[in-house]
Amino acid sequence: MWELDRTSTKPLYKQIADELEQKIAYGEFPAGSLLPSERKLADQLGVNRSTVVLAYSELRSLGILESRLGSGTWVSVTKWGVTPKHTPNWHRYAEGGSFLPSPPFLRRIREALELDPSMIDFAGGELAAELSPLEELHTIMSEKLPLMYLGYDNPQGYEPLRDTLVSFLREYRGIHTAASSILITSGSQQSLYLITQCLLSPGDAVAIEDPSYCYSLPMFQSAGLRLFRLPVDEQGIHPDDLYELYHKHRIKMIFLNPNFQNPTGALLSPERRERLLHIAGELGLPIVEDDPFSMTAYDGTPAPSLKSADRAGSVLYIGSFSKMAASGLRVGWMVAPHSIVKRLSDARQQMDFGLSVVPQQVAAQFLNSRYFLPHIDRLRSRLRHKRNLTIAALERELPGMIRWRHPEGGLHLWCTIAPEVNDGKLLEACIQRGMVFVPGSVYGSASGHVRLTYGRANTEDIPEGISRFAAALRSVLN
Repeated sequence: MWELDRTSTKPLYKQIADELEQKIAYGEFPAGSLLPSERKLADQLGVNRSTVVLAYSELRSLGILESRLGSGTWVSVTKWGVTPKHTPNWHRYAEGGSFLPSPPFLRRIREALELDPSMIDFAGGELAAELSPLEELHTIMSEKLPLMYLGYDNPQGYEPLRDTLVSFLREYRGIHTAASSILITSGSQQSLYLITQCLLSPGDAVAIEDPSYCYSLPMFQSAGLRLFRLPVDEQGIHPDDLYELYHKHRIKMIFLNPNFQNPTGALLSPERRERLLHIAGELGLPIVEDDPFSMTAYDGTPAPSLKSADRAGSVLYIGSFSKMAASGLRVGWMVAPHSIVKRLSDARQQMDFGLSVVPQQVAAQFLNSRYFLPHIDRLRSRLRHKRNLTIAALERELPGMIRWRHPEGGLHLWCTIAPEVNDGKLLEACIQRGMVFVPGSVYGSASGHVRLTYGRANTEDIPEGISRFAAALRSVLN
């Protein structure tokens, strides 16, 4: 039996599938031969049965294997020359194209959650169901939605929602804008995608934070952009670092998450905000401000947006419904000069003819309703409680072995493990114990950093999830 490389970034199931495909091609498993059962092969390789299930499923999708009810898994006869028909090599197509796949760790986490929905999820960057205003949204959808023609809408988005956002942004984010300067998107990631595809060109250099959620998004590399990093400490980036990047690499744009930064939770200090805007204005550099977490500020006072202090017109502002209400509605927004909004709305119309008007109606009604502020107050209180639960569990389970930044908003706890540890081994050990997290290397950090998203894990599962994480860490270190 062959050895799996457990230090490789290639998922174990993919290693198994590739090895089996090669052995079949070389005739070690002839056409029509019976393969070991999923459980037997899992025991031989020392992996979970679910890993072999994924490998066999991959090969079945390529037409290499076939399953016969009650008699196991067999090497396909038709695939290997008994008939002249040939299945397209979908595996090669899947690995082709210019749009890169998600990082291997993120794909591994998704696969683990799909195979075992009971997994305790500290990885997903969204609100748990217990934090969403489900009853309020149900009331709005059942009683308050106006009947209207459901045809293609304005490519900039549902006008009543844009009008509502004008008031929302002015009152809660200090941003003065007009409906004509707002583009409704399906969330922050679509906003980023439109910017990278339409406002930048292959070879352009951009600055991102280090570590950064942007680093985990292959859309930047798919667009042919060169990424240069701005280190983040407890007070955010150091704006003066921009001078060196600008003069050395001619950066074209800056991507920032200044309020409760993902993944570190850092809050850009007032002094650095002022300095950043001054430098951006001096150099003529646009800043993309991704601001999904501000409304979650635990003290009830959201930090100001960069856009609210932008006098030079340097900032493109991105917001989202996902982190303050419900990610499933898929409603986000961008504030930009009207010429940029028209350019991006044209591009988005080519993609999908605009968003569904129904979730936009729901979002508009909710933001205007009496439910909104009480929900935000509950959300802040519950997130603070979940943060405290997570920290208490880490102190109890891993005293002296792990340290973290203390976030005052957002959904994430950024942790550094004191002993040296391999990201891949730790993630696999956690999956075996029924818990997932995101390794820090996904965001560009060195091995030994982890992001624990307490906003996604159910409250009652947090102590047990951290206990499983601690057990996995000890097993890897030993």
